[in-house]
Amino acid sequence: MSELGIRSRMLVKDVMSSPAITIREDERIDRAAQLMDKHNIGCLIVTTAGEKPIGIITERDIVTRVVAKDIKPSEITAKDIMTAPLITISPDETLSEAARRMSNLNIRRLGVIYKGALIGIISSKDILAVTPELIEIIQEKARIEESELEEVENPPSAGYCDNCGRWSDDLVEVEGNFLCEDCRIELEEAKREYQP
Repeated sequence: MSELGIRSRMLVKDVMSSPAITIREDERIDRAAQLMDKHNIGCLIVTTAGEKPIGIITERDIVTRVVAKDIKPSEITAKDIMTAPLITISPDETLSEAARRMSNLNIRRLGVIYKGALIGIISSKDILAVTPELIEIIQEKARIEESELEEVENPPSAGYCDNCGRWSDDLVEVEGNFLCEDCRIELEEAKREYQP
């Protein structure tokens, strides 16, 4: 895989949202709702006046801790309803580790911290968005490994190609037929064209 320039692991920094939108702990919830609406996001990271991340507020927090209790959003602060502490992850961790941590803690978002500073946020939705690409990478890696294994099991030999009839010093058995390199390439291209 490395010769193709594909990294075998996807990292948090590859899919995180950056920068994370924040709100100070002493700001009111109506301001939090306005920020979420303005940026079309479902959560805010709560920080101290010194920009230290200390918690998170989600849309669900606003609904269950403010609206459901009939509290006026302008009379309650971010610190009053945030979930703390903020669970974090390094940007160099794998997506697998991020997903595992979210699953184990039953949460959907992690703050991304680098050298003590908040640099972004990653959500389960971010991970799900790249899952099809990851599946394709895994499938391609399996095809390459299978092809390499077939080459080791079926070393090339010389003779006439069963498909085109031309002489070749590079015949390889494919599905019961000995094929030259050109015919093997044509067969692979035909297979790719007919794959869904």
